[in-house]
Amino acid sequence: MSYCLKSESLLDTGPIYVRENGHLYMVNQGSGTVKNATPKPRPFRLFSKGFSVELCMNREDDSARRERTDHFIFTYTKEGNLRYSAKSLFGLVLGYISDNVDHIDSLIGFPEQIAEKLFSAAEARQKFTEPVTGLRALQKFTEAYGSLVLCSLCLQNRYLVISEKLEEIKSFRELTCLDLSCCKLGDNHELLEHITKEALSSVTRLLLKDNCLSDAGLRKMTAPVRVMKRGLENLSVLDLSCNPEITDMGIGYLFSFKKLNYLDISETGLKDVKAVIQRLQTQISLVHSKVPLKEFDHSNCKTEGWAEQTVLQWEQLAMKTVKPKENLKSRTAAQHFYGKRCRIEEPVKCTLVQTKAKASENLQFYKDKVQNCHFPLLKKEAAASHQLKKNKEKGLTEQEKERTSKQTHTCLTMEDWDLLNTY
Repeated sequence: MSYCLKSESLLDTGPIYVRENGHLYMVNQGSGTVKNATPKPRPFRLFSKGFSVELCMNREDDSARRERTDHFIFTYTKEGNLRYSAKSLFGLVLGYISDNVDHIDSLIGFPEQIAEKLFSAAEARQKFTEPVTGLRALQKFTEAYGSLVLCSLCLQNRYLVISEKLEEIKSFRELTCLDLSCCKLGDNHELLEHITKEALSSVTRLLLKDNCLSDAGLRKMTAPVRVMKRGLENLSVLDLSCNPEITDMGIGYLFSFKKLNYLDISETGLKDVKAVIQRLQTQISLVHSKVPLKEFDHSNCKTEGWAEQTVLQWEQLAMKTVKPKENLKSRTAAQHFYGKRCRIEEPVKCTLVQTKAKASENLQFYKDKVQNCHFPLLKKEAAASHQLKKNKEKGLTEQEKERTSKQTHTCLTMEDWDLLNTY
């Protein structure tokens, strides 16, 4: 080891120590030689109090330096000493790709195990909450892995999340359960139109409780199934309760759901309830249930998949936008002083979910083949209605059947054809 000592001033700076091969040596300033000596305690400070050391990586680029990942793991030993170890190469590569996940071209054919770790790493960095890059990154995962990203989505009473992250929600594919209860969407909402597309033909459970739907909304939702035999053709559970604009005419559109096993139309605008019950039994073999069905218990619906935490992050961001500001407290205090009533602004809550319907208003239906073991008394009624249906079919002649088939094919209006041309 070579050491050169250059003195620019004659002032005494104190002893200088050098460590070499594990031993500590003191440099003699006069002769420049090095001798072994034990340091004596002196009131001397080698560095000033404000001295600090910074480990700089990628100093040439400020943005890269700001977004860099620490490549070392710092831990403490039992003796209290600081110890660091380098991260694995897999971890470094995973962190780098997750930081630039929006630049991925495609993930089709990529192993699912590695893709799940990559999704979790990007989720921890909140990459999917960003406005533009988050949507582009999420689409790469949903195109390649479908239901693994999300198989069940619960957005009950989360209308703010729907309004803020509508495009992200539309990117999910192969969903089997979708809960949109108490979102006040209406008939013309873009999300309801997206439900009927081919990407969500796998939905088997759809909960649309308290969404301001009417007969026109049901007509739009069932148009692809009625004519083109696609869309929600696999629907098994449908909840349309608490939509008072749905009338007896709108129930007729539901007959196109041949695989429907459970239906809830409680608290709707039905006028002739007995006639509707009879029509559901004869058309799609749905029997009126005397007791509430567990299939319409919203506590069973949960968000499941890789993107479960991502949906929670969206909800947290949406709640921050409606959080009351602290500087408004003085204003409310002044209103109380002058005797004015302060205006209370709270997020709209779904009160219809908490209130239980009466037994007379309970209009939940099930298919007898599915739950005949749970309802032995209703089994006889369903069998009788099924036999009545057979007798009616035998009484019809072939000409009458042709007339009825022609009527079903020509029942579409111009609005229906305009709607179908959009698909």
